[in-house]
Amino acid sequence: MTLTQETERIEQTKGDYSFEAVPEDKRNMGWFSVTNITFGIATAIFYFQTGSVMALQFGAMNAIISAIYAIVIAGVLGTVIAYLSAKSGMNVNLMSRQGFGYIGASLTSLIYASNFIMYCAFEGMILVTAVHAYFPSIPLWLLIIVFGSIVIPLNWFGIKQLDKLQKWSLPIFMLFLVITIIVAFNTPSKYGGSFWTYMPEGVQVGGTALLLCIGMQHGIMGLTALIASDYARFLKPKDIKFGSFMIGFIPQIFCFGVMGLLGIWFGVRLAEANPGVYIVILLGLGGVLFTMLTQLRINITNVYSASLSLSNFFENVFHFKPGRRFWVVVSAVVAILLMLGGILDYLGTAMTFQGVLLMSWAAILVTDALVVKKLLKIVPQRYEADQSKLYKWNPAGVVPLIVSSILGTIAAVGVMGTFLQNTATFFAAILASILSILIAVYTKGKYYEKTQSNEMPMDSKNKVKHGTKEVTVD
Repeated sequence: MTLTQETERIEQTKGDYSFEAVPEDKRNMGWFSVTNITFGIATAIFYFQTGSVMALQFGAMNAIISAIYAIVIAGVLGTVIAYLSAKSGMNVNLMSRQGFGYIGASLTSLIYASNFIMYCAFEGMILVTAVHAYFPSIPLWLLIIVFGSIVIPLNWFGIKQLDKLQKWSLPIFMLFLVITIIVAFNTPSKYGGSFWTYMPEGVQVGGTALLLCIGMQHGIMGLTALIASDYARFLKPKDIKFGSFMIGFIPQIFCFGVMGLLGIWFGVRLAEANPGVYIVILLGLGGVLFTMLTQLRINITNVYSASLSLSNFFENVFHFKPGRRFWVVVSAVVAILLMLGGILDYLGTAMTFQGVLLMSWAAILVTDALVVKKLLKIVPQRYEADQSKLYKWNPAGVVPLIVSSILGTIAAVGVMGTFLQNTATFFAAILASILSILIAVYTKGKYYEKTQSNEMPMDSKNKVKHGTKEVTVD
């Protein structure tokens, strides 16, 4: 790479910190701004779709109970991960380098990127469906290419551009949402009873139906918990404690409690699972504009996070560093190809298998921070992302991820029985957590860091060197 190319790459990635912790003097965003960005995720119409699908297939009450479960679990995971990210200045890709090894962490980066690209395709198809429902003469493939490409220029300038876009669009979203609710309320329901009581024939509250709803929730829960780290790392130090809760928990309430509940209500009331269809039925052209706004808000964040993860993966494994903007284009193009391939037809299956991978990873990260580092004090509590100080592989992270993902996937296809099939994600997360503790204890934390000193104090206010500054890690 020439000096000119390297300078261009640095300019492109300036402010994104794909390969290093955000410096302390750059952690200057208030909790409100960062929370506002995460609401780009929370306001996605995709939550309408999952709520509608679960309600129509498994009954409204099972969908509601699973939403409460999702709020609690994803909220706790998201808050812990946001706090760790804000303290370290790293996203989950960089935080994983120590616990997985810098090559091992590439596995998590690739998993992370593939999930964001897949959700970008899911969200994009909802938008395309809405536009096609109102303008059926426009070919579906053309709409996919156009709206799949729009996210590229909207992502060009990184975190600051995301903040501005989400700020001006949130009030418009809220206005559209209120109008949609009012119109739906005044539209005759296709179900005669209260939506709370809706239950398909042969389905009961609890049991297999509830477990299947929870399984669908797992597919998005892991992602919403992990994604907080991409933005919490820019948080002002004085806002860390309160900001971590706001960034990690409050969006989950909106995701699953507000958007999810509305999706259940819309689905039962209108007897339709696809919000790209029923929002246009309710609002006409206004529904198209509403869907366009919400889906572009979420897909901007999907592509941003995917580009960071791909940057990490290809830098670590292939030493290929073309810059984040290059990966923005790649992420968008792959999402377009998935949409052209009909990805929405595999929604339930994709969410279950994604849940196994993402929840296993999240479980390992949280277990590493709270048990291995803080409770057992086997390794330093700080996070290190410098490759020269790390091993390529750390079995304490890699082995639990691989084993739990394989066994969780086998369980999900029904080989281990009906109960584990319906609880595959939960089973994989618990297994990953237990294995990470056992291996960290067995190896005595040897593979966490090459330069780790055995005499390093590891009390709850452990002071460590970070660059040229000494920082205190709680």
